Amino acid sequence: MLTWNELLQNRHSIRDFQEKDVPADLLQEILVETCKAPSASNQQPWRFVVTHDRALMKKLSDESKKNLVNLIENDPQTSPSLRRYEKVLRDPNFNVFYNAPCLVIIGGKNTYRHFAADCAIAATYFMLAATNRGLGTCWIGLGDQIHDAQLRAAINLPADYQIVAPIIIGYPNKIPAASAREKPIILNN
Repeated sequence: MLTWNELLQNRHSIRDFQEKDVPADLLQEILVETCKAPSASNQQPWRFVVTHDRALMKKLSDESKKNLVNLIENDPQTSPSLRRYEKVLRDPNFNVFYNAPCLVIIGGKNTYRHFAADCAIAATYFMLAATNRGLGTCWIGLGDQIHDAQLRAAINLPADYQIVAPIIIGYPNKIPAASAREKPIILNN
């Protein structure tokens, strides 16, 4: 087990994985720890979709890419941070899930007022629990636009649940150097 400081230092966004499956029992341990996350009024709104099916992950990737390109083309208010991905989103060979061995989608019922924040906290717990077990993760913001009813049914995601955190997980091929972090910006002290 890592110390808290080691855990924070060792968590990196991993996009390159070994061809090795994440054992179901290990993933279950991580999900149990994830559910220890705090939530508003203890609602615990998170639900998990887990898949090891790479063909399905590719379909989910293609669906999200299609919807993001549509957003870029049709919404003049689309953020510049999304627009910078337009070229890669149009590449039919690009998989937003980086051909990872496993995808865990954390989502919640959008009728709960704080479901998105609660699911984001759970996602943090998930990534830290995985890091503590020698696994790598990456929250894939480009993978949250799954609207097709048949694909949502294929992953048992009800229509009134919103994807908050699609996270890839596996054994890293290598650990990248830590990204630079800014000092806290305090607006009022």
